Amino acid sequence: MADKIEIAEDILKLSFEEALSELESIVDRLETGDVALEESIEIYKRGSQLRAYCHEKLKSAQAKIEKITGDGGTAPLDTD
Repeated sequence: MADKIEIAEDILKLSFEEALSELESIVDRLETGDVALEESIEIYKRGSQLRAYCHEKLKSAQAKIEKITGDGGTAPLDTD
């Protein structure tokens, strides 16, 4: 079982969209390879926290939708 990631306080104040945007920016920076090793480690750590935060936000939204629909999911839009 994976350890739970501790999320920084400033990340907890972000909206889902802000966190996702920052995570995308981190991924872009890491993919370019233009970041020094120590900085790469630091931004990777922040990216992991952002990913965990976004994941929790999505799980929460899914639970709310399931509560609204009253069934454990949603029906397909078309049945072709």
